[in-house]
Amino acid sequence: MVCISHLTYHYTHFMELTNVSSTFSWVFYIALSVVLTLVIHKLKQLLGFRKKHTLPPGPKPLPIIGCLHLMVFNKPAFRWIHKMMDKMNTKIACIRLGKVHVITVTCPEVGQELLVRQDNIFCSRPVHMSTQIPTYGYLTVALTPHGDQWKKMKRVVTSEVLSTQKHSWLHDKRMAEADNLTRYVYNLCNNDGCIVKVRTVAQHYCGNVIRKLMLNKRYFGKGRVDGGPGPEEIEHVDSLFKILGYINAFSISDYLPWLRLFDLDGHEEILRNALECIKKYNDPVIDERIDMWRRNGKKEEKMTEEAQDILDVLIRLTDPSTGAPLLTSSEIKAQILDLMLAAVDNPSHATEWALAEMLNDPKILERAVEELDQVVGRDRLVQESDLPKLNYVKACAREAFRLHPVSAFNVPHVPTADANVAGYFIPKGSHVLISRISLGRNPKIWKEPLKFKPERHFNPDGSQVNLVDPKLGLLSFSTGRRGCPGVVLGSTMTTMLLATLLHGFTWTTPPSMMSSNLVESEDDLSLSKTLHGFAKPRLPKNLYPN
Repeated sequence: MVCISHLTYHYTHFMELTNVSSTFSWVFYIALSVVLTLVIHKLKQLLGFRKKHTLPPGPKPLPIIGCLHLMVFNKPAFRWIHKMMDKMNTKIACIRLGKVHVITVTCPEVGQELLVRQDNIFCSRPVHMSTQIPTYGYLTVALTPHGDQWKKMKRVVTSEVLSTQKHSWLHDKRMAEADNLTRYVYNLCNNDGCIVKVRTVAQHYCGNVIRKLMLNKRYFGKGRVDGGPGPEEIEHVDSLFKILGYINAFSISDYLPWLRLFDLDGHEEILRNALECIKKYNDPVIDERIDMWRRNGKKEEKMTEEAQDILDVLIRLTDPSTGAPLLTSSEIKAQILDLMLAAVDNPSHATEWALAEMLNDPKILERAVEELDQVVGRDRLVQESDLPKLNYVKACAREAFRLHPVSAFNVPHVPTADANVAGYFIPKGSHVLISRISLGRNPKIWKEPLKFKPERHFNPDGSQVNLVDPKLGLLSFSTGRRGCPGVVLGSTMTTMLLATLLHGFTWTTPPSMMSSNLVESEDDLSLSKTLHGFAKPRLPKNLYPN
């Protein structure tokens, strides 16, 4: 400003000396006014920049790598993040990893701001090696960044795959797998009872259901006479869980892409091997079916054949403008895998934890079984039509989602523009993570947050218990436009799995154990040791499927 005034003085003096016409003087003053206005505006922007661009608090980053060194030396990263936020006493933090701002949130108010009120901004996904591989280069709905491909696949999944109509259409396939679950556990136990690995049973029930819905198959091989999984199904489900374990697992190359060539943490090799294993089983079924439908599609009279599963539905979709197939072979394969990944972990994880907690508190177990006897009785097996009346069983499942979420954070959201949240600046392209742990165990929301109390979820008006919470007191299936489109299927599978195990069998802690081990694994949120329960049939023998 001083320099500009000084320049003005000399220019005016020059004008007086040279007697330049007043017209040029006015031109100068107008130009000077414009310059001054622009300078003042720029100064205001600079002065306001700090206020507008105040990032959430977090550890001080190093040049280039940011806080990657802290993440690498404090594994698992999610436990380090929560401890760091507790120590800083903050509900929102910023951790710079490479050039990426990772924003972590631990309170429902900020979560609602992100997923509800500013949902239109926080609607994309990050580009990660760990998500690029299983999505076949982002061809699916759950993990694909916002754009035309995501919009296309979301329309397909919500209207053609996970609609209310399709849910009803697939009812018999789900019930067939509930019956098979009962048969399998019964064959393990016979009449005398036996020790059952609950995690194994729960995971393979979920694998059976989603295979039946997607591919109309329980077994890829011969299976087992007792209803249990064969080696092919074990390998298939294990590979699904391996991929789930490495999706968004804070791989170094996700934040320093030039290091991907070296695969320093080994994540890429693990993911590619797991994907190849799944393709070994999925692809022959899918390729054969695509060939069958597209061959038959050329014969007008054969198009009256009905679809039998979701694979048929996806293959038969056509572009309304051209009549050509709507989805490519790669899109079909990627979306089938996407749905399989989404269905196997949440229901099985919640059921294992719920049953572990119930075995440690027999009164809760007894109350759930009493409800099943009142609603279902002992002269038939539990059905999906019973679920709306099983409020206590659903409350047990919801409490497991609250206290024992399947993962520490939700799938990351990415803002498509700069945003302000909770008084902080969130840069475009940040990776925003909401803590499932901190929401569900928040002492300001839940009394005795670390205690398993299903009755806390009863509604005062007596209405049905829901497994989701729009107020984000817990995060079971997420919410907003990037929320899980399979909430109905996931809720049905979870409640049906828990209800079938409780109704068909009497569960006690194995004689060699005083109580269930309720210790979390250090690396994730599963039980540190798989739950072993002593199961004994409790219904008339003729009810158990042969």
